[in-house]
Amino acid sequence: MRRPAAAEAALGFAASRPRSTRTRLLTWQDPLESVAAGAGLTGLEYLERIAAGEIPPPPIAVTLNMGIVAVAEGRAVFEGDPGEEHYNPIGVVHGGYAATLLDSALGCAVHTTLAPGEAYTTLTLETKFVRPLTREAGRVRATADVVHRGRRQATAEARLTAVDGEKLLAHATSTCLVIS
Repeated sequence: MRRPAAAEAALGFAASRPRSTRTRLLTWQDPLESVAAGAGLTGLEYLERIAAGEIPPPPIAVTLNMGIVAVAEGRAVFEGDPGEEHYNPIGVVHGGYAATLLDSALGCAVHTTLAPGEAYTTLTLETKFVRPLTREAGRVRATADVVHRGRRQATAEARLTAVDGEKLLAHATSTCLVIS
């Protein structure tokens, strides 16, 4: 398997800079098995089982060190721990981390409204970054609520805050296509 150029470069520096080298081992389960475990469940039931540890989390949650902490009809709350492994070249957590956390909460808020056999996909995601995110922010929380759930589309809004202090870091809106 061909490694991305950044992974090759990091391995090359590992030998010459062992004191500054970090390693993180990731373990995840086949995501399609988790999807199959949700067949026949409502969206809310499926997400409740993931949150309870009865169905494995998706690999993206493992990769970004985030997960569901609460779900209810039309609402999803995620928390994550941004680390230095999420930093970009300018010395802060990449905006994609915040956007992914917000997108996950937004999508899962919509997911809680699905009947068995329904699905969704994100049509739009608009994210506004309010403050830079660093690992010093500590644990962060994305709280999303469905604003409108129609037959074919749903809209939701979310806020990303630092858990310790509730300082607003970013906010986002999303439109999702509901597929029957």
